[in-house]
This record gives sequence, C-alpha cells and structure tokens, in this order.
Amino acid sequence: MQRFSKFAVLLFLISIPLMACYSTDVKKTASNKSAISIKQQPKDLLAGVSSAVCYSGFRTGQHPDRGDGAKNPTDKQILEDLQIISQHFSLIRLYDSGENSATVLKLIDEHKLNIRVMLGIWLNAELSNHLSCAWLTEPIPQKTLDKNKLVNAEEIKNGIALAKKYKKIVVAVNVANEALVDWNDHRVDVDTLISYVRRVKKTIKQPVTVAENYEWWAAHGVKLAKELDFIAIHIYPVWEGKDVDEGIKYSIENVQKVRNALPKARIVISEAGWATTASEFGLRASEEKQKQYYDWMMDWSKKMNITTFFFEAFDEDWKGDTANPLGAEKHWGLYFIDRTPKKAMK
Repeated sequence: MQRFSKFAVLLFLISIPLMACYSTDVKKTASNKSAISIKQQPKDLLAGVSSAVCYSGFRTGQHPDRGDGAKNPTDKQILEDLQIISQHFSLIRLYDSGENSATVLKLIDEHKLNIRVMLGIWLNAELSNHLSCAWLTEPIPQKTLDKNKLVNAEEIKNGIALAKKYKKIVVAVNVANEALVDWNDHRVDVDTLISYVRRVKKTIKQPVTVAENYEWWAAHGVKLAKELDFIAIHIYPVWEGKDVDEGIKYSIENVQKVRNALPKARIVISEAGWATTASEFGLRASEEKQKQYYDWMMDWSKKMNITTFFFEAFDEDWKGDTANPLGAEKHWGLYFIDRTPKKAMK
C-alpha cells in the first residue's frame, strides 16, 4: 500500500470535520466509486423553487371518499389554509383531481394567491395486492378492480381538464402515488401506468411525473423514468428506524441511490417529512426533531437545486387507525389540526 505524504495526511485531517457535516455535493469516494453528483441545475427546480409542501386539508370529521362519499373542507376553510400556506410556500402538491382539488385551484385563481400546484391524478387498485399488502386480508374482487379502471379513467380525464383550465397555476401533473410498490393496496401494472402517462402527456403542456418510494425508483425505475419529464421520489428515514441525526445522512444516501441508478433523471422529492407524535416511533417523533429535519431539508434542497415537498402542511386525524389517536399518520403536519403552528413554522 502506498504511503501518504505529510501533505496528504494534513489534508486528510482537515477534511474530517467537513465530511462529518454531510457534504452537500456527494462526490466519488473510495467506498463508492460510482457515486454521481446529486446537485442539479437551477433550471431543474419545479416552478423555480426548492421549498414546497403537500396539502389536502381535511379537518376533524372530514375525509376523502372511502367508499361512501367524501366530506370535504368548506371553501372558507380551504381559503384559510391557503392563506396560511402562502406565508411560507409558493408551491403545493395536491394528490388527486377530485372536488376538493378543484376547489383549491378555483380559490387560488379567484383570490390571485401566489401559489402554484403540482396536481395529482389518484389511481385506485387495478391489481389485487393481498399477498404483499399487510392490511389487505382478502383478494380484491375482480368486479371492484374492473370498476376501479373506469374510476381511474374518469380521474385522468378530470386531471387533464383541470390542468388545461388552470394552466397558469398547475405547473406539473403527477399520475399515481405509490401505486407500484409491493407493499401498498392500490397497485397498478407499470405498463398500464406508462399508458396513462402517455395519455396525459399527449394532452397537456405541463411536465408529467409519477411519485414513488426512492427504493422502487432505484431498483425498477429505468423504464418508467424514460417516459417522464422528471421523477418524483419519497424519502422517510423515520419510517426506516432512523433518528433525526442519522436520518439526515440517510436522506442523502436515499437520493444518492436514485441518482446512481438513474443518472440522467431530473429529481423532485415529492414527499419528505418527520412526524411530531407517533406511537410507532416513540421518542424519535417530536416537534424539535421535525424542525431540525425541516430546516436541514430545506437548506440542503436549495443547495442541491432539488424541489422538495415537505409532508405535510396540516395534521389530518382521519388517517391511519381510528382507534389510535397517536398513530404516526395523523401527525406529519407543520401545523396542528387547529391550524396553530408547530415549532418548524414559528
């Protein structure tokens, strides 16, 4: 093994504290010779911004359609939310093209709010994933899957119509949310999803993407990424057992894994967050740790020219197990459900 010169040793010692600060521009190292720089160009930012937030806005007693119809927020409640959001963000993510999302777009337009939108097209299950999804105890009946295909076709139609109607507000369209991972309940075949993406791209001028967990993109994303204007990835280190300090380093590793697998893809982080209360996470969930992760994430995303949608704007108590008020799904908001700010927003 070749000996280090005194100069080389000195440089190495100087570099140690810098390495501990989680380098913002991951470069080739002896342990990862294939690493490709994560940093993008300013033109790769969505709507020119790095800091964005996910929004749906369902309050206590409200929920999206779970089989017996939706109970949506009122126009007044949505406007209140948008005015709160606009104090910190000019870009939000919506998850579907239903009535609630249409109202959000209408109010942004009517009140001339400085908010742009990545619009979602929600896809229901077209495959029964009962063998892999922990909460699907029985196969989804074929009759239901067939009906879902019709519902999905209507959702795509609605998404296209909203993107055209609000073309100055809708800056991108996301087709499907975590519909490809093997653990979810609303699986769609990747080739079917590609056909839906092509249908949307043919009809609108905005860029089109698909939102998936970073692991799926890294392992299986080559074919789909070629069809998209950018890829939308989800990273959640707290779900993978990390506390906040390790979670920061792990987040960079997640993005690096996708970058190495898809070196030419334009990356948007469509979900990254930290729960403030969670029976699943114990002491790893807190307002202080959410603030630490949020502050770091927004700073790092700005340096990397990666648009990042923090998950999410407000707590939503309809999510998760109704019998567990401390479940993580209910407590990702930067604001409590009563719209008072958590520490990250103070």
